[in-house]
Amino acid sequence: MKIATFNINGIKARIDALPRWLDEALPDVALLQEIKSVDEAFPREIFEDRGYNVETHGQKSFNGVAILSKLPLEDVTRGLPGDDEDEQARYIEATVVGDAHAVRLCGLYLPNGNPVPGPKYDYKLAWMERLRQRAQALLAEETPFLMAGDYNIIPQPEDAKRPDSWREDALFRLESRTAYRRLLNLGLTEAFRARTHGPGHYSFWDYQAGAWNRDDGIRIDHVLMSPACADMMTECQIDKQVRGEVKPSDHVPVWVNLAA
Repeated sequence: MKIATFNINGIKARIDALPRWLDEALPDVALLQEIKSVDEAFPREIFEDRGYNVETHGQKSFNGVAILSKLPLEDVTRGLPGDDEDEQARYIEATVVGDAHAVRLCGLYLPNGNPVPGPKYDYKLAWMERLRQRAQALLAEETPFLMAGDYNIIPQPEDAKRPDSWREDALFRLESRTAYRRLLNLGLTEAFRARTHGPGHYSFWDYQAGAWNRDDGIRIDHVLMSPACADMMTECQIDKQVRGEVKPSDHVPVWVNLAA
């Protein structure tokens, strides 16, 4: 089972690039972030014609997450538990049923948090605590699960080309990285670093200042897996080449293969 996460930075802007990537990469499941579309306006037919089941949790002009799956999806829920007043569309869950195992998918678009300090950063840290609590609840259920998406977190200095320039940014501040570490410390495995070590691996390059041409990137898109899910993983890669194609997102897909 090939499961990918991809911040597409707007479905309208990526109306050609996203189907092209799907046709080339052939993921069984794609967790999308920043669809920037209400549910009714999402172009479902493009993906349904390719054999995907489509579930969205959209919002006008901002945020928005979705799941595209060639496999059956069950028990779809929208919104991260823990704050009934949170109206931002950043989280979707569903269970995907494979040949041998069912896996709970948690697709997320974690808040950016800038500027720091301020209410946006407070919201980011509170959202991360809610995510930790949700992971804790899923672990208690002993259901294999993964939490994949744009975390807006640079975990380590090696995950940025120029780490010193990010020191006071919400993506790299100590409080942000500590919150991320608390999530991992529940016993989760970060898929990419379980397979690949060292610097020079990024999933985001800004559109400004020639960042892509200079490979001035950061790694902020992650797949975190429960122990039962991590035991199924056979591969994890970043599709870096997608950033160099026509009208790309500023993010690229990250994917895992599970023996599920």
